[in-house]
Amino acid sequence: MRILIVDDSSVMRKIVTRGLRQAGFKMDEVVEAGNGQEGLDALAADSNVQLILSDWNMPVMDGLNFVKGVRSSGNNTPIIMVTTEGGESKLQAAMGAGANGHIKKPFTPDTLRETLGQYFK
Repeated sequence: MRILIVDDSSVMRKIVTRGLRQAGFKMDEVVEAGNGQEGLDALAADSNVQLILSDWNMPVMDGLNFVKGVRSSGNNTPIIMVTTEGGESKLQAAMGAGANGHIKKPFTPDTLRETLGQYFK
């Protein structure tokens, strides 16, 4: 499985990667991006991404605009928001823009397994 992790914190990208491994996901490669624009650029360069995990609050382009950009390009890859943003209106906005779900920080490997298990075994 090829996963794109979009988060402005390199530490959080490593935590997400470690959590995915601990949750038992077999990852061929993790592609990292530090903001939404870098994420869009990574997707344009790599059509093999099978799952996207994105933060909400990032410089240059936030997670909501990233989701909108991914969907407007016709890309249907599952997008899960991994964020501290738990407000119902923000989550509804993300889902309305095309996100498939969310995981609230901090999270455990079990949370990743439960949320992402519907997309990948």
